[in-house]
Amino acid sequence: MKTTRMAALLIALLVPSAVSADDVRVYGKLPGGSDTIKISMLMADPARYVGRTVRIEGLITGVCEKRGCWMSLASDEGSQDLRIKVDDGVMVFPIEAKGKRALAEGELTKVEMTMEQTLAWTKHLAEERNEAFDPNTVTGPMTYYEIKATGALIR
Repeated sequence: MKTTRMAALLIALLVPSAVSADDVRVYGKLPGGSDTIKISMLMADPARYVGRTVRIEGLITGVCEKRGCWMSLASDEGSQDLRIKVDDGVMVFPIEAKGKRALAEGELTKVEMTMEQTLAWTKHLAEERNEAFDPNTVTGPMTYYEIKATGALIR
């Protein structure tokens, strides 16, 4: 706990914005390194980064409401989101983080689904959003990219 508090204080001093240590929360391992990749750049050529540890930053546009096991960050170009995923219980991202900024680090992974997995996944997403699910809207298997996070900083 003391280490996390000290890391948050250090980040608050280094981050170029008006935040206090109380406004900064670290989840998992503090993101390290100095190279932050723009989400738009990452998604323009994701194959280049698959399997590599990357660090990104963005506005939190969504958080898992059931277990806090993922959050979505908006691209710097605003047209796409990138999901930051952790195993259930390893880190728990708070729902209140939506609308805040995050710095996240982890391995970029490519997730390829079968048609059955895609149907189940899109049905699950519709249920989470309390929306009607129409299986006819699913036209084929889905592939997406996400970061298996080792750590995140939310401010």
